Amino acid sequence: MWLRRDLRLRDHAALYHALRRHARVYVGFVFDRDILDLLPRNDRRVEFIRESLVELDKALREVGGSLIVRHGQPRVEIPALARTLAVSAVYSNRDYEPATRLRDQDVMRSLSLDDIAFHTFKDQTIFEEDEVLTQAGKPFTVFTPYKNAWYKRAALSDGDFYVRPYPVERYFDHLSTSTHATGVPTLTDIGFEPTDLKVIGVVPGMSGGRARVEDFFTRIDSYKTARDYPAVKGVSYLSVHLRFGTVSIRELAGRAWRAGSEGALGWLNELIWRDFYFAILYHFPHAVGHAFKRAFDALTWDNEPAWHQAWCHGQTGYPLVDAAQRQLFTTGWMHNRLRMVSASFYTKDLGLDWREGEAWFAQWLLDFDRSANNGGWQWSASTGCDAQPWFRIFNPVTQSERFDPQGKFIRRYVPELANVPEKYIHAPWTMPAEIQAECGVLIGRDYPMPVVDHAEARQRTLARFKNAAGEST
Repeated sequence: MWLRRDLRLRDHAALYHALRRHARVYVGFVFDRDILDLLPRNDRRVEFIRESLVELDKALREVGGSLIVRHGQPRVEIPALARTLAVSAVYSNRDYEPATRLRDQDVMRSLSLDDIAFHTFKDQTIFEEDEVLTQAGKPFTVFTPYKNAWYKRAALSDGDFYVRPYPVERYFDHLSTSTHATGVPTLTDIGFEPTDLKVIGVVPGMSGGRARVEDFFTRIDSYKTARDYPAVKGVSYLSVHLRFGTVSIRELAGRAWRAGSEGALGWLNELIWRDFYFAILYHFPHAVGHAFKRAFDALTWDNEPAWHQAWCHGQTGYPLVDAAQRQLFTTGWMHNRLRMVSASFYTKDLGLDWREGEAWFAQWLLDFDRSANNGGWQWSASTGCDAQPWFRIFNPVTQSERFDPQGKFIRRYVPELANVPEKYIHAPWTMPAEIQAECGVLIGRDYPMPVVDHAEARQRTLARFKNAAGEST
């Protein structure tokens, strides 16, 4: 059993099938150098994975197994380990990104040279690949029709087949230990450093995921009304656990459906968005690095490195955008509403290439998932799967007034504005000089003036898209 983004022991598709079909099953994981060698040495995600593996190894040993960990290229390490253990098959759950699909094809070819089978299963989605298609047999490119077809396919009102858990524990006696299971290497062993994961309150592993699940389901009924307000504890905070599979998507979707409240079904809607973006990346791999709507590859983006740096480090002069960026830098996470606000500001106000913003999120998000990150950025940039036209442009001030009306979130992450009156917190450059003096913040010295004027930026964006649309016809 080759673990990847499914770091748990229960309700696990590939592990269930491996244990049910074979009397002896080894469990392994590879710290993938093709990925890790590109990361900074203090990447929080590596520590999250490492600590999750420690817990998983302990859980495996308690039921008769153990975890074999390697550090290298999976294309090499998995076939080599399979040969060493003299296994007849390797089991894993499917990945959907273009690069990981190529990796798995290489592993399958290498295994086949030794007559070792390679079996993969659906585990990180409810529906995958070609399971939800239009009546014409084509992939959906707009979310709402996809969602409707998703519900029709699931037929959740008539049963829970698609969210039924895999009873892995029935076959725990088929787990095997190995002399090659020598424990999980330290961060130092694989070239990384401890991070502030504990300081920012992130608990890795199955136990961390379980605590988040149980906490969220005590307040899921209020999700739809609370989810858009970053100063409120309204979202699930489960994204990193879904990303690394320390919780089961089947359990979460099933519990949300059975809860049945407006809030619970609103959250289920977000899980369907997740399936949708996996499907988009599977059917349209060109979206990695290119506009999903190919015509918008013709867009000419601005080249302003100083604006990019101001956005990255929360120094744009727009408080809600800056608070969002500082939340990301400080905690490795950003509120979902603010991801849209920040991405819209980057592409529509600053006029910068969405790929550069996407890369910054990819570097810092603890829950980074290429399909959702790419889909979200292209949605915000109006180059992706969006039924709305490209002239939808978020106003960063009105978004701030609506979703952080008292400025609580802003004051938390932009402390230099802590004493600014509520009247001016969303647009502090409008403060009279005497009030700036009273609150101890001089705009332009202690906090920046806006790097761009929103109204002017909006007109530039409209012109940019009109030009690209004209060139494509």
